[in-house]
Amino acid sequence: MSGDGNDGEDPDDTSETLDVDGDALAGVVDLFGALTREELERALEELAYKQGVDPPDPGVVDRATERYALVTYRTGEGDGESGEDGDGEVELLVPGPSAFPSLPPGAGDLPHIMDAVEREVDREAVERAAEERFRADVARALASGDDELVGRLLDVSYDLDAWGLDLAELRERLDDAREG
Repeated sequence: MSGDGNDGEDPDDTSETLDVDGDALAGVVDLFGALTREELERALEELAYKQGVDPPDPGVVDRATERYALVTYRTGEGDGESGEDGDGEVELLVPGPSAFPSLPPGAGDLPHIMDAVEREVDREAVERAAEERFRADVARALASGDDELVGRLLDVSYDLDAWGLDLAELRERLDDAREG
């Protein structure tokens, strides 16, 4: 027993983690139009390195997607790049309807650091993917009676309206569940 009272912890270990939220992730993705998950994680590693901190846990991307700050969609642009599945499709992340994209410090340099290509986004495909996911989430929320999810999806429905999607019928069902 050393008697120093630190219980095996390094007192000099003050490592911090890159602090990014859904808006910052959407901002990074927006720099390139769309990114694969692997490209976004690499971008976060680069930002963390530049700031002298640890990268965030990969769950940050999942949480942003869950909250509609990021939307995933599949595209047939496969050309051997990361994220490609056996059908030659690539799953891409794009800024979602609930995001207010903003750039974290140092993110403006990412296009010069990374070899990710700037992509044109198929807005119709993104909207279809967002609507399909929203419909599935609404069905899950209504079936489970999850009031928190119902409330969050109600908010997201207005964000999707701003994208031009007509989801009034689903919003009404969410309203009814909330009041019921």
